[in-house]
Amino acid sequence: MSEELAVEVKNLTKVFPTGLRKEYVVAVDNLSFEVKAGEVYGLIGPNGSGKSTTMKVVLGLMAPSKGTSTVFGYESGDIQARNEIGFLPENPYFYKHLSGAETLKFYGKLCGLRGSELKDRIADLLQLVDLEDAAKRRLGGYSKGMLQRIGLAQTLIQNPRLVILDEPTAGVDPVGSRQIRDLILRLKEDGYTVFLCSHLLEQVQEVCDRVGIIFKGRMRREGPLEELIRIEDQTELTLKGASPELLEQVRNLIESDGSAELVEEGHPRTTLERLFIRIAGQKENQKESA
Repeated sequence: MSEELAVEVKNLTKVFPTGLRKEYVVAVDNLSFEVKAGEVYGLIGPNGSGKSTTMKVVLGLMAPSKGTSTVFGYESGDIQARNEIGFLPENPYFYKHLSGAETLKFYGKLCGLRGSELKDRIADLLQLVDLEDAAKRRLGGYSKGMLQRIGLAQTLIQNPRLVILDEPTAGVDPVGSRQIRDLILRLKEDGYTVFLCSHLLEQVQEVCDRVGIIFKGRMRREGPLEELIRIEDQTELTLKGASPELLEQVRNLIESDGSAELVEEGHPRTTLERLFIRIAGQKENQKESA
């Protein structure tokens, strides 16, 4: 992974006046973080924590009250910074009468693409987001998950180096969410930098290299995902095929040590989401083989 910084936010503060007795609201308070080129970075927090305001400043849609924000070394409001960014909002708006391919063609032309270059780019992106079979279908007939995937393809049309995603799986069913998360990991493999904002913690945990936790406009915790979720004073052992005799020996060994404590014992668990996806996949396979 490159040490080049895709995003650098330093001491960012954003204040909004309320218009009442010269009062104001501090949406973001002295916030600093970095997104390294080639990584997936997640900014997480509850609604109203300052995520969207921070994102708008990075996108250059809003000026900071104090502090700075840069994208690959350019100030966020600079046209060169904006050329490096592809953005997918939480609720993207599309022309429902256009097909998937026509939508990508429309946005490609807005980005200056023409001819065979645009045609090849559309074909590559439809394949990437697995919408080749729906390329000629009107967006009015797309599901929420399909709309998010065509939105992600639109985000990549000009081949940006930085992809910013705002709640990319909001309102999408578990299977669609899995497809979108697989796409995010694919983007990382292809060398893109992904900066996403979300309040869905489990989804962030599955794709992000580093995470920042923001609350009431301030960064509360930030760092590599594995360091943040690790319980420092506990060690987990997973055994397969262990006999009752072996388990009893382990328990006795722990008890005789005196300094360690057996906190929990039982079978490892999956998540409800993974169980749902596995069952759905089994049903699809049974239909295909019938």
